[in-house]
Amino acid sequence: MRTTIHSLQKGQRAVIRDFDLALIPLKLLEMGCLPGNEVQLLQVAPLGDPLYLEINGSHLAIRVETAKEIEVDLIPAAE
Repeated sequence: MRTTIHSLQKGQRAVIRDFDLALIPLKLLEMGCLPGNEVQLLQVAPLGDPLYLEINGSHLAIRVETAKEIEVDLIPAAE
């Protein structure tokens, strides 16, 4: 099973691995949503959509349908 931004838990961090350019809005790319960049799930809206993220120091909200298309590699939590 692939891991996506949508599957992150609040506070969890990951590194963006891959996505289909045709499915991701250009604005997200301009704001740093690129492979190799770190992402952290900060908050989920009360009805579950959108997701509030931090990517490369920028805070942004993305729709769940977009979050399901961005594959990530989890960063293990510091113990």
